[in-house]
Amino acid sequence: MARKFRIALAQINTTVGDLPGNAAKVIEYIEEAKAQGSDLVAFPELTITGYPPEDLLLKPQFIQDNQHYLQQVARAVRGIVAVVGFVDSEGDIHNAAAVLHQGRVAGVYHKHFLPTYGVFDEDRYFARGQEFPVFMVSGVAIGVNICEDIWYPGPPTSLQCQAGAEVIVNINSSPYHAGKRGFRERMLATRATDYEVIVTYTNLVGGQDELVFDGGSMVFDQQGNLVARGKQFEEDLVVADLDVEGVFRHRLHDPRRRKEVGAIPPGVERIELSGTPLADGRLTLAPHKAEPLLRNAEVYSALVTGTRDYVAKNGFRKVVIGLSGGVDSTLTACVAVDALGAENVVGVSMPSRYSSLSSREDAQVLADNLGIRSMTIPIEPAFKTSLEMLGEAFAGTEPNVAEENLQARIRGNILMGLSNKFGWLVLTTGNKSEFATGYCTLYGDMAGGFAVIKDVPKTLVYELCRYRNSRGDGAVIPESVMVKEPSAELRPGQRDSDSLPPYEVLDPILHAYVEEDRSFDEMLSLGFDEATVKRVMRLVDGSEYKRRQAPPGVKITPRAFGRDRRLPIVNHYRGF
Repeated sequence: MARKFRIALAQINTTVGDLPGNAAKVIEYIEEAKAQGSDLVAFPELTITGYPPEDLLLKPQFIQDNQHYLQQVARAVRGIVAVVGFVDSEGDIHNAAAVLHQGRVAGVYHKHFLPTYGVFDEDRYFARGQEFPVFMVSGVAIGVNICEDIWYPGPPTSLQCQAGAEVIVNINSSPYHAGKRGFRERMLATRATDYEVIVTYTNLVGGQDELVFDGGSMVFDQQGNLVARGKQFEEDLVVADLDVEGVFRHRLHDPRRRKEVGAIPPGVERIELSGTPLADGRLTLAPHKAEPLLRNAEVYSALVTGTRDYVAKNGFRKVVIGLSGGVDSTLTACVAVDALGAENVVGVSMPSRYSSLSSREDAQVLADNLGIRSMTIPIEPAFKTSLEMLGEAFAGTEPNVAEENLQARIRGNILMGLSNKFGWLVLTTGNKSEFATGYCTLYGDMAGGFAVIKDVPKTLVYELCRYRNSRGDGAVIPESVMVKEPSAELRPGQRDSDSLPPYEVLDPILHAYVEEDRSFDEMLSLGFDEATVKRVMRLVDGSEYKRRQAPPGVKITPRAFGRDRRLPIVNHYRGF
């Protein structure tokens, strides 16, 4: 009789440090997977602690507590096998996967490859694993490994397959950025075909500080075909029937394996858990294949997820946003409403003597369309008083950015005052193009608790607004917001293009310089204007001190400011 193996991938939304809450959620999903007749259920990387725990890992009590809750989970496992991420402390501490069976920890795998690049810093905390166990579950050989381990050809996956693994269970906490899903799928399909093995990939979902995890858990068969895919940005239990007999048949036709398979390789241990398949009265499941989101829908969902979880997990209920009538505050408000509900979003219009009638009207129309509470607090009295107060100090000088930024800082004070009074979290509205070039005001429009679109280039802001209007619930963003020329409205007739290159010119240069680390000469070879490139490079390099003081925000590009891109503030290198 053909061997079938039913696996469940539990892509859950954990919270760093919420050990009891994470453990309770794991137990809940174990019971659901068991109810669906699964032989094994796999959870994300560092399930018990949440990911990434960062310097919590330097607290011995935290390590002990995480192991206590792992044991609590283990006691709940009966009639199914569960793979659960946790921190092991055998000698040193390890990023580990526990294989739970019949009320106990039956085996442990330690992560082999510890990423130290981009947002990752695992080598700071963990020791590298040295062993590669293979577990016999319901008569099927299962190789367990963790996240980065599957990205490399060779061990541990190759050694586990050499020892007979028919299914690789890889558990992950892989942060999102736009375009990563396709790269993941190609990599996993390659590993499956390289080693003629079924590869399962369980991913975390939800927001943690600046990171967003997109779920999208997957199963690939031994020929690299997609068998199952979970939803993106939602918790999901992906249950799939695996044709393990197909692995055996496929391997019979490949003589290369016979030259490799023999004695169990060093470091590989086979651990017998259950040799008998579950009673096969189970009906074959329909394929669980959630449709992947298109690019703009994916990015927008990441912003919503990151904002929702940052606000909720930090214990806030409501947010407040300065509504200028511009495209950035408009997108921020839309994301906030979709993340938190209109009843939990407050918009504040703070007009000055330079605010146009059209901008004030656009802000109100947006608030009405979204159904959020709105208030108007003119800044003219405070601005006038500030100018009078500084009159003697500013005497004999021409008005410049100092007077302009007074307005931004007055607005920042108003929003922070409302935050202090009512406990609302301030969402700032600056985009990546502005943060990159320093076109933002310290203690003004940068003041707040969370920067929703800080990693979204200005040109993409417009695309996301168009996307939001295209959704089935109707256009909420006034067309006038998207066609007006961008302006901070801090002086008569001001336009962003007075201070910056047009965004359609600026954003490709920023992409080349910030995300791709292109040199000055390389950017010229791409056809960019020499003077414009020099100007942009100076603006980016000279604004690092501002970015260090910015609030956290959702990462959606491969190289976000802060966690990904770390440059010294004092830096005389220019490269041209």
